[in-house]
Amino acid sequence: MRAVIRPIVTVLSFSCLAALTLAAPTGAAFAQSAPGAAEEAPKEMALTDKQVESVLSAKPDIEAILAKMPQGNDQAAPTPPDPKIVAQLDAAAKKHGFANYAEYDDIDSNIGLVLAGFDPQTKKYVGDEIVLKKEIAETQADKKMSPADKKEELTQLNEALKSVKPLQFPGNVAVVTKYYDKLAEAMPQGQQ
Repeated sequence: MRAVIRPIVTVLSFSCLAALTLAAPTGAAFAQSAPGAAEEAPKEMALTDKQVESVLSAKPDIEAILAKMPQGNDQAAPTPPDPKIVAQLDAAAKKHGFANYAEYDDIDSNIGLVLAGFDPQTKKYVGDEIVLKKEIAETQADKKMSPADKKEELTQLNEALKSVKPLQFPGNVAVVTKYYDKLAEAMPQGQQ
């Protein structure tokens, strides 16, 4: 799947299908829930400059811890998180002013909801629907992609398009816009 659209499909799939996890190895349910508990879509909240700045300062520490975790795709039988890793994530989040990793992740997820609606070429917020339609058109026109990969990607994009919802806090766009370049730079490799 194209790296530009991966965060969009991830966020929208996460909102739509509770069983899916984010492509980036985050999730409040990871740090707080019992094994096998269904994940919920992130609860939208109004964002502040301080919250975005805190996420940006914490992201390198958090990503370094998450990078050490095993990357399993067996969602049918998820393994409980290692308590040592949960403690490390909580400590890293607290170091940057969060109550715990779950609070960091809630704010990071809300930032991701807004980022999903940005056109990466213009760096302007256009909304999820326009970004997804543009990616669908690009995928349909891609002559290098195998038919099977194209079909799979188009299916995912069209499913994501069906689940598009307007932002509950439109003011978040202005906050995230101020930090767009820094947020794009801070994204883990492979998601940009």
